[in-house]
Parts: sequence; structure tokens; C-alpha cells
Amino acid sequence: MAPSPQRQQPGAADRRAIYPSLAGKRVLVTGGGSGIGAGIVEAFARQSADVIFFDVAEAESQALCERLEGRASFKRVDLKDIGQLKREIAALLEDGAIDVLVNNAANDDRHSVEQVDEAYWDDRLNTNLKHHFFAAQAVAPLMAKKGGGAIINLGSISWHLGLHDLTLYQTSKAAIEGLTRSLARELGPDGIRVTCVIPGNVQTPRQQRWYSPEGEAEIVAAQALKGRLQPEDVAAMILFLASDDARLVTGHNYWVDAGWR
Repeated sequence: MAPSPQRQQPGAADRRAIYPSLAGKRVLVTGGGSGIGAGIVEAFARQSADVIFFDVAEAESQALCERLEGRASFKRVDLKDIGQLKREIAALLEDGAIDVLVNNAANDDRHSVEQVDEAYWDDRLNTNLKHHFFAAQAVAPLMAKKGGGAIINLGSISWHLGLHDLTLYQTSKAAIEGLTRSLARELGPDGIRVTCVIPGNVQTPRQQRWYSPEGEAEIVAAQALKGRLQPEDVAAMILFLASDDARLVTGHNYWVDAGWR
């Protein structure tokens, strides 16, 4: 029998680290309305950062803003529309540089190899990869002028495991690791740090659509640590990488997967 998942202890969030260097920083999170993204937005809000997030899910995003009582703001942005993405970032930059960009938005819809045509290929790579580059490109000049900043990309354990029915998602996530390495080299002279966080299977409502209780137990059994990953576990790594504590950390991947192999 697989070990039972450990639950987070009540009040555990109150014991998480506070980074003084994040207070007042302008943070942009893509796909911040739900799931891991919402956990990232909440974590930065707790650090007293100025948090803005982009999403297309209006109801969930507005509910998150209400829950955070004005400590984060939301803009409806379709990240597949690069023109809109650039315009919205340009509007934000009128008020000053973005200090931290978290490229989180993605969609892991399942598909078979046979189902993929050219239009679906383009749609999936636009959804999961293309906006990472153009968001970074848009924020980098003012970030550099200010003396530096942090760009944090979200990868995925899925392509390292070679999971079924995720070819285009895994192609995108593998490319994000290469993008991270390249941008770290290109932007490093300007003091901009670029890293990639690779989550394991995080227990969100969306992920629970794909897994039965037996599937959940299989995930935990494959992990070295038997807890069930939550969005705040991923956010904790992102906070560190965004903070001045990570001032010389760049160009690499950071795993939050409970040792899943």
C-alpha cells in the first residue's frame, strides 16, 4: 500500500520566510488567476510586493483580487496575442520598471500524436512558450536601466519523465529550459537574473481532473518525500529566486518535485 500523503500543518504559511528585499518590488505574473499562478500571486502579496497578474479567466482572477483585498491587480490579457501582451506591458512600464517577471502561464491539455495538425501545433506553442520570450524582451530594457531584476520561468517535470499525451506541452517546457540558459547569458551583463523552476505534480483543481485517487497515490509513491505538493511550495522557491538573497543565482533549473523520479 502506498504511503498516505502528508498534509500541510495548519498555520504553516505563517511560518514561511519574509524577504525584506521584495517589499515594494513591482512583480508581473502571467497566468496568475488560478492554480500555481494564484499561489505565486498570493506569496508575493504576502511579501508586500506590488503584484500585477495577467490571465484570461476573469471570474477566478477577480475572486483572487477580492480575496487579497487589493494587494494584487489583474489585467485580462490573451498571451497568445503578442501585440496585446506588448501593449499591456508597455502600459505598466509607464509607471516604472518591472522588477520581477514570473512567466507562469501554460496549458497542459492532453492530446495524441495523431490529433496534432499545424494549427494545433501553433496554438499549443503560442500558449506554452512564445509569450515567455516576448514578455522577457519587453521588461528587460527598463529592468536593465534600473540596475537589474529577476525573470523566473516555469518549466515542468513532465518532459523529464516522458509522460503520455503531452507531446506539445513537453516540447514547450523543454524549450523553456533552453530559453532560460540563453537569456541568462544575454541579460546577465545588465544584472538581470534568469532562472527556471520545475514543479512536480502540484495538487490543483485542474490537475485533479486528470488523476483518480489511485493515480494520486501513485504520484506520492514515486516521490522521495511523501507530501502532496501545493502551489505555495512552488511559490516558496520563486520568492527566493526573486529576492536579493539569490543575487548571484542565474541560468539554472530549480526543482520542486518532492524527489519524483
